[in-house]
Amino acid sequence: MKLLLRRLRPLLVLVAVVQLSAAPLRAQDATPLYHTNLLRDGLITAGGVSMSVAGSYLLTNKTRLTEGDLRFVNEDQVNSFDRWAAGNYSKKAKDASDVFFYSSYALPLLFLADQEARPHLKDIFFLYAESISLTGGLYALTAGLTNRKRPNVYATHAPLEERLHKYATNSFFAGHTAATASVAFFTAKVFHDLHPNSPWRPVVWGAAAAVPATVGYLRLRAGKHFLSDNIVGYTVGATIGILVPELHKQNREMGWRLVPTSEQLPGEFLQGVALTKRF
Repeated sequence: MKLLLRRLRPLLVLVAVVQLSAAPLRAQDATPLYHTNLLRDGLITAGGVSMSVAGSYLLTNKTRLTEGDLRFVNEDQVNSFDRWAAGNYSKKAKDASDVFFYSSYALPLLFLADQEARPHLKDIFFLYAESISLTGGLYALTAGLTNRKRPNVYATHAPLEERLHKYATNSFFAGHTAATASVAFFTAKVFHDLHPNSPWRPVVWGAAAAVPATVGYLRLRAGKHFLSDNIVGYTVGATIGILVPELHKQNREMGWRLVPTSEQLPGEFLQGVALTKRF
């Protein structure tokens, strides 16, 4: 239950933020940036929460490692791609990664000070809740169904309680990296949509890429995840963070279309169709 409440804490904060931002939105008249549906998106968010609940149950009921198990732990058991990280352990890196992880959840709150974002705050925070619920749900369910030992389990110099921690087999995939990537790329994507002509776009996208990469590096140093765990976590989080707002864009048109076209040439007028693709 404690694990579940910790994972749902950002969602509870978002509910309060949405309620606070809803009142001023009614007085504003602006073309919606995103199209949200309370029933559809509410069910998707609820689905993410349900996956978190199921995953948390699986995580808390895993068979824990014992001192006897550690006698048979060997770095050769790790695939060659990740083997170099087996045995990593650093409490300082772990604590630093937690700072980035928890503080990253506040990034979308910057939109409260963005004049262009104010008419769209309710939709933005609704989609943010959807993004983190899906990311958290996928992580919890995946980690609950897999039993990959963390790199620090192979660290003979690490404290015994760390190697035998109840979450010692939750290496796949990197939850801190996934969550931070989801939040950072969601924030960058919304900024991108709000400010189509802003020269700050490359800086924002660069920062969005750097923050979860930093978290991934720290989790590697800490011995919490292998490189492949971080790559998967980064990809899952970034994909959800970008796709959720993109798929909800108002008047979004994707794919190839045939559209009427005409062209005036000297002495003649041509009409026909053109094949176009809009991104």
